[in-house]
Amino acid sequence: DVSRHPYEIEIGRYFSTPPLSIDPANHCVPIYDVLEVPSDDHTMILVMPLFRNVVNPSFDTVGEVVDCVHQLFEGLRFMHRHHVAHRDCMQLNILMDGCMFTGGWHPSEQFMSEDLKRPARHRTRTQSPPRYYYIDFGISRKYEASSTSPLEDPIFGGDKEVPEFKEDNFKPRNPFPTDVWYLGHAIQEMFLDQSYSGVEFLNGLVSDMMHSDPAHRPTMDEVFSRFQVIRQGFSSWKLRSWVAPDGKIFSIDFLAHWARRIQYIIRRIPPTHTSLS
Repeated sequence: DVSRHPYEIEIGRYFSTPPLSIDPANHCVPIYDVLEVPSDDHTMILVMPLFRNVVNPSFDTVGEVVDCVHQLFEGLRFMHRHHVAHRDCMQLNILMDGCMFTGGWHPSEQFMSEDLKRPARHRTRTQSPPRYYYIDFGISRKYEASSTSPLEDPIFGGDKEVPEFKEDNFKPRNPFPTDVWYLGHAIQEMFLDQSYSGVEFLNGLVSDMMHSDPAHRPTMDEVFSRFQVIRQGFSSWKLRSWVAPDGKIFSIDFLAHWARRIQYIIRRIPPTHTSLS
């Protein structure tokens, strides 16, 4: 509905047009086409690729978590460097492509094959690394380069827990620190709240991103730089280690993980597919 979301098409096209569309740091969903609805002047149809829920299938190794978080930090930093605040970068607005899947999947039943006759077959993220994307620019805003600290009336996205909005939902706020909180909370929900082992390295950075005072949150440039320092200290052994849910450390899944791990080493499949910047 362009009357409710007047900037969504403009921002989507902005990131879908060269040179931004071919920048590897751009993780905004590409817009293939915009279709008009003949009987409704207020409705437009955006044509985009079919993507998947970001957390399914499950993550297998620390390296897979590192690749995901790297791309998410890189993507939001890219948006902010181009003066765009997403304003709703919650977990549900983060998706991934389907390169892990060998035969596709059903659009409404993600765990099933396209013909609904069997479970959808997939590789691990280490074998076929996905690319992660931000979607939904319905309440996003683009600012002039000179507007370094814009103020906007609070607008609640899908995540209703933003501390500055709960404190005073009438006071105008800078949306860029709020984006940092949204992404920090999304990463907390994806990894830290899931009782995974081996992801404790995210705790300090995510905590700072979710500081109750927006003025004390790091910028996305700072977040990305800090994450590069964190991952730089990881050995290949650490990156290949299992991010096992609690209670499965000695299960049959553990043996399956070790079988994959040995296979990756023999085949020289790297533990991560993003590089230090």
